[in-house]
Amino acid sequence: MKQLRIRTLAGLFVVAGVLSWSGARLWDSVGTLPRVPLAAPVVLAVIAVVLLSTALSLRSRLRAQRERRPGAKGVEPMMAARSVVFGQASALVAALVAGMYGGVGAFLLEFLDVPPRRDQAIYAGLSVLMGIAVIAAALFLERVCKLPEDDDENGQAAPAA
Repeated sequence: MKQLRIRTLAGLFVVAGVLSWSGARLWDSVGTLPRVPLAAPVVLAVIAVVLLSTALSLRSRLRAQRERRPGAKGVEPMMAARSVVFGQASALVAALVAGMYGGVGAFLLEFLDVPPRRDQAIYAGLSVLMGIAVIAAALFLERVCKLPEDDDENGQAAPAA
C-alpha cells in the first residue's frame, strides 16, 4: 500500500476548487446557486474525530505492545490495514469535497454583503477547514500504523556505531 502524498491531495483540492468555482459562476449566471449545507462541516468534523480517535487508540495499543506491558491488547494487522485504508479514502474524499466547497466559497466572496450568501460562504469556509482536519487526522493515522523501517537493506546489516 502506497503512502498518501500531500502533493496528490493538494492537486485534487486545486482541481476540484477551480472546477467548482467555474461551475458556481456558470450556475449563478442561470439565476440560482446550490446551497452549501450546514451539515457539511459537521459531517467532516465527525469523520476527523473518528480518524483521530482511531489513531490515538492504535498508537497507545501499539506502544503498550512494543513495551511488552502485561495485559496489553495487541493490534491485529488487518485491523490496522483497514484503518489505514479508511484514512486514505477519507483524505482523498475530503480533499475533493474541501476543494469543491473552497471553489464555491471563493465565488461567494464577491457577495458578502448579501446575508444568505455570506452564511453560505461561512459554511463553505468551515467545510474547507474541516476537510483539512480530516486530511491531517488521516495522515496522522497513516503515520501511526506505519511499520518501522528495516535497518538492513539487501541483507546487509547496518554498521555498528
